[in-house]
Amino acid sequence: MTVEKPDILLVGNTKPVIVGGLEPISTLHRLIEAPDPERFLVEIAPRVRGIAVAYTANKIDGAFLQRFPELEIVSSFGVGYDHIDAGWAGRHGIVVTNTPEVLDEEVADTALGLLLCTARELPQAERHLRAGKWVERPYPLSKATLRDRTVGLVGMGRIGRAIARRLDAFGVPVVYHTRRPVAEVPYRHYPNLLDMARDVDVLLAIVPGGETTRNMIDADVLKALGPNGILINMARGSVVDEAALIEALKSRTILSAGLDVFAKEPRVPDELIAMDHVVLFPHLGSASAQTRAAMDQLVVDNLASWFAGKGPLTPVPETPWPPAQ
Repeated sequence: MTVEKPDILLVGNTKPVIVGGLEPISTLHRLIEAPDPERFLVEIAPRVRGIAVAYTANKIDGAFLQRFPELEIVSSFGVGYDHIDAGWAGRHGIVVTNTPEVLDEEVADTALGLLLCTARELPQAERHLRAGKWVERPYPLSKATLRDRTVGLVGMGRIGRAIARRLDAFGVPVVYHTRRPVAEVPYRHYPNLLDMARDVDVLLAIVPGGETTRNMIDADVLKALGPNGILINMARGSVVDEAALIEALKSRTILSAGLDVFAKEPRVPDELIAMDHVVLFPHLGSASAQTRAAMDQLVVDNLASWFAGKGPLTPVPETPWPPAQ
């Protein structure tokens, strides 16, 4: 007996791992290749049972989701899923999955790299050498070091704990802020972000995006961090009030910042680019070929498991599986 393949819509780039994994198990529809996307969606919407989201810049809101009356699951690339209205999906019986764990160590590595680059001015020193300035004069001593600093993690999920382990190995004290203490985490917990900002020398943001964390690091937090403080953002651009950060850097309210994410990616404010006392990465957190392939594969695996009747592998909290009775 031939089992009918489910219709799956691919939103975003036609990544080889995702396409190669989904084509054998589904009738795959690639939105990016449609000459007329609107007409394409109208034609396939009644049949679509799954959506694969290959790129987090694609907004999947309730208005988009309700176009697909038979939709059962949205499998999204990336650990962050603030580009998807998971609350709407949950209220309408649609499961949303993301790709956690497979990227935790890579992002933690990048976080430590960004912290080192920012504190020790490593990119600036490399530019000094490449410009031929070393033959004229040594690069100035860096103003900061990790040796006399405490890092305050804003968030203590899986990636936060991986970052903390690395800081332990560096001999750098760690504290953290979350709404509630995290079980079995040995570091000091701060229920109030302002209090932690006053007590630490580095704030490292690693919280999910979305409305609950929007601009949580604002002018008041930056002022509390102080003139020797360093901000590292590995979370989402929305977590930091970007205008307030630019002003804090201009006025030297804080010493420096290292940013892997921005409010309107890939557009980065010219004011940040012009500053030599900040380090800017183009959202490199999980950007190795090996890790991105593992993330792509988990997008496929969630859909394959669902349509095999085994349920999702990594459902998000808004759409738990099995659903609460």
